Amino acid sequence: MRKTNSTNHLNEKTITEGCPITSTMLAIGGRWKLIILWHLRTDVLRYNEIKKAIPNVSEKMLIQQLKDLIQSGWVTKKDYQEIPPRTEYSLTDLGKSFIPILESIYYWGIEHEIMNTNPV
Repeated sequence: MRKTNSTNHLNEKTITEGCPITSTMLAIGGRWKLIILWHLRTDVLRYNEIKKAIPNVSEKMLIQQLKDLIQSGWVTKKDYQEIPPRTEYSLTDLGKSFIPILESIYYWGIEHEIMNTNPV
């Protein structure tokens, strides 16, 4: 979290106020959030299933990105309070409403051959 009086925070606030495009990009920004949403688009997944679907993400980063998506209302987490622990993640209505946009981006990228050939 940034300090509320920091230059970065003030710049971000100035850019995002009244701009739904920038606000949306900040909400889904980051390397892994879109990929997590993509994998949750068709099914409820347990943590290990998400981790297996995205093998290059670190445990710390996956946990943080899931927390961010839950906090911002895109994903929901259901903890069954069982032993062994069972936790499931699924899209909220907000997350589900974004899937057609994400699919459009996916198909646009295929149509225009927008593929990153350089590994990150």
